[in-house]
Formats: sequence, structure tokens, C-alpha cells
Amino acid sequence: MNGYFNIAKPTGMSSAAIVAVLRRLTGVKRIGHAGTLDPEAAGVLPVMTGKATRLFDYLADKEKEYVAVCAFGSATDTQDATGTVIERGENYPDRETFLHAAESLTGEVTQTPSMYSAIKVGGRPLYLRARRGETVEVPQRVVRIESIDLIRETENHGFEIRVRCGRGTYIRTLCDDLGKRCGCPAHMRSLIRTRSGVFSIDNAISPEEAKALAEEGRLAEYLLPPDYALKHLPRTDIPEKLARLVINGAKMPLVPGTETMAEGEPVRIYLKNDFWGIAVRKEQELVWKAQIAPEDGPEEMK
Repeated sequence: MNGYFNIAKPTGMSSAAIVAVLRRLTGVKRIGHAGTLDPEAAGVLPVMTGKATRLFDYLADKEKEYVAVCAFGSATDTQDATGTVIERGENYPDRETFLHAAESLTGEVTQTPSMYSAIKVGGRPLYLRARRGETVEVPQRVVRIESIDLIRETENHGFEIRVRCGRGTYIRTLCDDLGKRCGCPAHMRSLIRTRSGVFSIDNAISPEEAKALAEEGRLAEYLLPPDYALKHLPRTDIPEKLARLVINGAKMPLVPGTETMAEGEPVRIYLKNDFWGIAVRKEQELVWKAQIAPEDGPEEMK
């Protein structure tokens, strides 16, 4: 099984637990997720299996979309509903104030995530340091927020929003920042990731559905091909006369369409319309970075 499962992670389940479930259902040892979701968050979690794990660095996962509820009246040490309240306030924003704050937080934005985040400092995640009572300076990060759209106002002074953003954006930090911009403490009440790159919640399956499909012997029908998340990269078809170089994982000469590629630029390699992996240009050759034989490819490549 080389490819991706688009899983709809439920609230309360860790990303690692999802991977464990898929490993048990498929029997595949080499498996991992492409982008962690906090246990209390739900939504799209792409899971890579087999040789598709080699493609992680090339996935089109930079663009993400979330639906969250920003709750006003209190801020927490984790910036979400699971944390300890560290500040309270009753200067609840109206719709106009909220929209103005949201507009000010689009574009290139500097974030300071909570100590209870997975960011590593000194090789260790901040949340582990926080749980041990350590205090360290949280590194700031510049992220891109494409848009913040107000879906509706909710009960208990909440605003449900849809956020389109780039990789590395912390939505709970965004909610905390919205509180600061509005002059009223806020935290993230709930979060659903509705899109991660090309993976959408619309065609994701839940762990329960995956289990049922496995029992019916149909889980493989929901395995997306290895090149599913790579369509943003240019494609190159290698002539059949060079088939032996592809099969053996050898360097290949530049073929038509690759002569204008920049040094180090990645390209999808196909042979007889089968995807074989990712190569990059190195001087006048194409050098493999991640090779994946098709399921029905030569036995020596499986």
C-alpha cells in the first residue's frame, strides 16, 4: 500500500493514535501523518503509507483551511478551551469591531504561540517543557493568513470563522490575537481543519469508517495514489529507451521539457504513464530524490 488515506480525525483522538489505527488495519509498518492536529481539534489528517512517506517534503500542504470558534471573555495559557484561564474581561466586541480586528490580522502576521505548542526549543517540544514547569522564550514566527471570514456569531460571545492560511499558522494563537486587537481576552473554543493542501474534509473518512471498510476488504479502494498530492510539481515522461535507468534508480539525462528547469528543481517522473517518484535537476542530469515503483512495476523495485 503506497499512497494516502484522507482521514477525518475526531475530537479527543491524537494524530499518533490515528496512525496506529491505520497501521493495524493495513498491516503496513511504514506509515505516518502529514501534519499534526491537536487532540482536541478535528478534521482532515492525511496519512501516508508505504513508500509514499518518502514524498513528505514535496507534498502540497502549504495551504490550509480551518473553521474555528473564537470565544471572548477569557484568555488561557494554552490559547484554547483546554487551558487554565489567565485573564478575564467583559468588553465583548460587536460584529464591526471583530471584522476590523480580523482584517488587521490578514497577510504576513507575526505570531507568538503558547508554551503549550509542539514547537521545539533545544530539541524538545515546548509543551513538554511547560508541563515540567520550565519557562523558556517562545520563538515568534511569521505566517501568512489569506483570509478570515465570519460565518456567524455563536452563543456565549463566540464568533465562528473560516480561516485560509499558510503552513505553520496557529489558529489558537490567532484567536488570542483577535482578543488583544478587540480589547477583550479570547481563546479558541473549537477547531476543525477542513482542508490541508489537496485533501478536503468532503471526501475524508472517519476511523470508524476505515475499520468497517477494512472488515469488508474495501479499505484499499480509498487509498489515494502517491502522486495525488504532487500535481503542483511539473511532470516529465521518460522515453521508453531510458526505461532501464528509471528501473535501476540511475541518473538520467535531461529530456525534453527539463532543459529549462532550475538547478535543484523537483519534477515528477513517469514511465509509460506510471509514476516512479521525484527527481531534481543536477547540472545536466536528473537525479532521484524519492523513488517509488508503481504497484505493478518490476519486482526488484517493490
